[in-house]
Amino acid sequence: MLKIEQLRKIYGNQPVLQDLSLAIAPGEIYGLLGPNGSGKTTTINILCNLLRADSGTVEIGGQPISEQTKRIIGVAPQENLLYQTLTCAENLNFFASLYGLNGLRKRQRVEFCLEAVGLTDLAKCPAEALSGGMQRRLNLAIALIHQPRLLILDEPTTGLDLEARYELWDLIQQQQQQGITVLLTTHLLEEAERLCDRIGILKQGRLLAEGTLAELRRLIPAQEIILVQTSEEDSAIARAQELGFTHRHYGSDLAFWLSQPLDLKQILACFDGIPIDSISRQPVRLEHIYLELTHVGRR
Repeated sequence: MLKIEQLRKIYGNQPVLQDLSLAIAPGEIYGLLGPNGSGKTTTINILCNLLRADSGTVEIGGQPISEQTKRIIGVAPQENLLYQTLTCAENLNFFASLYGLNGLRKRQRVEFCLEAVGLTDLAKCPAEALSGGMQRRLNLAIALIHQPRLLILDEPTTGLDLEARYELWDLIQQQQQQGITVLLTTHLLEEAERLCDRIGILKQGRLLAEGTLAELRRLIPAQEIILVQTSEEDSAIARAQELGFTHRHYGSDLAFWLSQPLDLKQILACFDGIPIDSISRQPVRLEHIYLELTHVGRR
């Protein structure tokens, strides 16, 4: 559905995208992750034909990007694209008109999109009266109004409470079930773990790694990660090095990578003689992979 090859973009002397290449299959949810300034927004702007790349190619639905490909893309930006004094239905009618929909076709799409995001009962409610979660639903409905084949979601659940986030995740998965391809950017790694078939990690305009979560886990040589609280961190790190454990700091947490799972008694034996206040065990998660690749928090 989407094919990007050797995409480059430079602002002044600063490269923003450096030979970015990726492909997204029809019906796939692909998560594009990366720190601020990694090139995610620039990539989206190029896909939407709002910005011209310096070199490289992009195809959407087998077509080079153009004014025509805009019609097969739906975009839900991070900032809600809503007219606050208009009702939900009026917002959808307005954006449907921008895409050339009219008459019966427009009425059908407005009704369908309201129902798809659970806003039928709030059709006559002004956008400004909606909760944050409901506004994000309406933002998604606007992106769907012209029946796009590729849906681009930029930080879709930023600022939402947990319940609203779960509801929007369900809506995104429903779009995939309808055959829509989704490109998702997010800083919420749990969101990417839950929703995405494949994940790409960007840094400074380069794709550092991509794959399924299972494939990305192979980048870290660990079967389990333990977090340790101790008053003698240096001693614990020295002992871990003797045992061949890799150590990392995740924020204030001291972590050790275990090449094979150990039971609690075995773990305590490894640190015999060192005061341990607490130990918690967890599987290798996307956050560990992300931090390792982007080198955030390593020391």
